[in-house]
Amino acid sequence: MFNIEIANAHCDVPCGIYDPISAQIAALSVIRMIDLMSALQKNDSLEYINTITRHISVKEEEAEKVKHEIRIIWGDFIKPPQIEQYPEIHTIVHNIMMLGSANRQHVSRDKAVELLEAVNKFAEIFWEIKGVETKKVKANYLPNEEIVIPA
Repeated sequence: MFNIEIANAHCDVPCGIYDPISAQIAALSVIRMIDLMSALQKNDSLEYINTITRHISVKEEEAEKVKHEIRIIWGDFIKPPQIEQYPEIHTIVHNIMMLGSANRQHVSRDKAVELLEAVNKFAEIFWEIKGVETKKVKANYLPNEEIVIPA
């Protein structure tokens, strides 16, 4: 139809809009869902069953979102020069993948905080690669955990 023989693409999205904040917010959401589940008074009511089911569903979706967002940045943005400079990046990403799965399988605030900490390590490297200084701040909403953002 268009008589195009070859098409080239550089990346999935226009350069410069990668940002680990989506993964950080998703990790915060995992912690928040665990906090909400822990605060519920267990009973046999339909209201309880509905609420706990919704919290579990969101927790699992957000844990998977963490994995997805990090995979995109790692696979599309991180290149051999950055891997040479940050050889630990593969281990950090693998750890995020494992922690994301663990947070889907279990209800452990400690594991959820570990996930956020791993994503924050990734964010520090990401911003350093881009030449952007970072700072750690408490999120402005519950669960009020620390995240790494551009300074």
